[in-house]
Amino acid sequence: MTFPAPIQHFDEHLFRLVNQVWANNFFDMILPPVRDKYFWIPLYILVAILLVWRFKRTGLYMILLLGVNFAASDQLSSAVIKPWVQRDRPCNDENLKDDVVLRVDRCGVGKSFTSSHATNTFAFAMMLTLLLRKKHRWVAPVSMAWAFLISYAQVYVGVHFPLDIIGGMLLGMLISVILFYLSRKFIFSRVGWEY
Repeated sequence: MTFPAPIQHFDEHLFRLVNQVWANNFFDMILPPVRDKYFWIPLYILVAILLVWRFKRTGLYMILLLGVNFAASDQLSSAVIKPWVQRDRPCNDENLKDDVVLRVDRCGVGKSFTSSHATNTFAFAMMLTLLLRKKHRWVAPVSMAWAFLISYAQVYVGVHFPLDIIGGMLLGMLISVILFYLSRKFIFSRVGWEY
């Protein structure tokens, strides 16, 4: 599947801006490790500890919901949408790959749309926002900025187009909203969680 030509041209133009024109030494240093999934494992562990410490048994339900949310977003993006859309990554695209500045060791053999990094991080950020929006309002801007940073880095290093990120963002947030409202109805109402 290909995007209509005007959309494809706009996406490629925006990709070149992020990947080449807006490049600088500071971004070259911080963005490649930021987009590495293993870089954030300590953060996930810290979030899990804080949820249990702050909310006790309800915190365990939150962690379970975040895990289900991750599995659903990752599988829908990687196992359903990418094989269906079959869009090449910029660094594998025959018309573009010679111009791409690849800032990671390898391009990857997987397809590009939707970005699983964007889907997963925005799903995580959205779920945290929904779970904590009344008690900790600062979580929304911080978690969304975190998800945006990781997603932007995917374009900057040359492995995704901007529309891959936007598609992943919308998908991840939609999955989170659906799962949150299902869990609110079937889980949290039974344990007395005020959401």
